[in-house]
Amino acid sequence: MQAIHQQLQDTIQALYRKAVDADQALDRLQKDSQGKFAAIFAEDSPFTTQAKRFGPYVEEIALDWQALKDMTEEEAKAALPSLIKKIELALTTVSQFQQSLAGK
Repeated sequence: MQAIHQQLQDTIQALYRKAVDADQALDRLQKDSQGKFAAIFAEDSPFTTQAKRFGPYVEEIALDWQALKDMTEEEAKAALPSLIKKIELALTTVSQFQQSLAGK
């Protein structure tokens, strides 16, 4: 399980760096009166957070990861798929956002 925690930590750190860059880009778009939306992810996403920036979603992922560390191995195995789904969704979305900016 230690190897899994290390991989999660590395992935979350990479996601955090991408989220900071994406949030700065969103700030610039908003100053130009673009990027009008209520939240990055829809209400039916696996996230409980509803935000216009990526940072709060990364924070939710980090909190889930910290909670995972305090669980028994059985509980952690049950909670891991949900956490991985959130990470994958966040990574995919932030990457698509960055690619859409690069195409402009």
